Amino acid sequence: MNHRKQDAHHKRTGAFRLYCHYLSILLRSKMQYKKSFFLIFVGSFLASFTVFLSVYFMFQRFSHVKGYTFQEVLLCYSIVLMSFSLAEIWARGLEAFPGMVRRGEFDRVMLRPRSLILQILGTQLDIERFSRVLQALVILLYAVITSEVRWTPLKIATVFFMLAGGCTLFSGIFLIQAALSFFFLEGLEFTNIFTFGLNEHGKYPVDIYGKGVLWILTFIIPFALVQYYPLLYVLGRREEIRYAFLPFAAVLFLIPCYLLWRVGVRHYKSSGS
Repeated sequence: MNHRKQDAHHKRTGAFRLYCHYLSILLRSKMQYKKSFFLIFVGSFLASFTVFLSVYFMFQRFSHVKGYTFQEVLLCYSIVLMSFSLAEIWARGLEAFPGMVRRGEFDRVMLRPRSLILQILGTQLDIERFSRVLQALVILLYAVITSEVRWTPLKIATVFFMLAGGCTLFSGIFLIQAALSFFFLEGLEFTNIFTFGLNEHGKYPVDIYGKGVLWILTFIIPFALVQYYPLLYVLGRREEIRYAFLPFAAVLFLIPCYLLWRVGVRHYKSSGS
């Protein structure tokens, strides 16, 4: 029994070291082209900054959006932007996986005695997207300082739960996108509705889009569990403590995502290229 525990521990530490090795290689390769890195970094910052400007100018005309103030929307927007950007940075390999299948590169991955997902995650690292994380952090700090929220230790923890849950949820959607590439030759663009679409429209609490959308984003794609419901607790609109822990449901969302991935791997056939 002890030998099994030791073997499991060695596998976990070995996987962690391997992933860190992947990251070091990718970082060194990025730094070989510093000007390109800087331009992409700035471009990523400006692209997301235009979304912030759209929110800012709208609130110059309207003081509230369905009862939400500018600071409350910024709190929601910054959390979603940060969680999506973190997911896109570390799970970029999953997003680019359909191209790997078409080029026949997944065959080489399967021959290696390491976790398939770990190897795929290690193929891409969009560190340039970290500019959006910094932007989201600045907006979050501004929203925290200027909002009328009465901050408690649990509400502060809820913000971190939302960030972790959002990152987990987006990573799960990227995993679904990767799994579907086993069954379709071309990448499915509709999956972008649940990644870039949620990042775009998630800047507002999802209840402003109607009950139908709220139901879908609660029971099918549980985005509301990491955005809307815990936000209600943070803003003091709901007092039930369970709202603070709903982002942990994103971990459960990974189960069907991983099962779909396993089904895709079992049915994979080489592209022959």
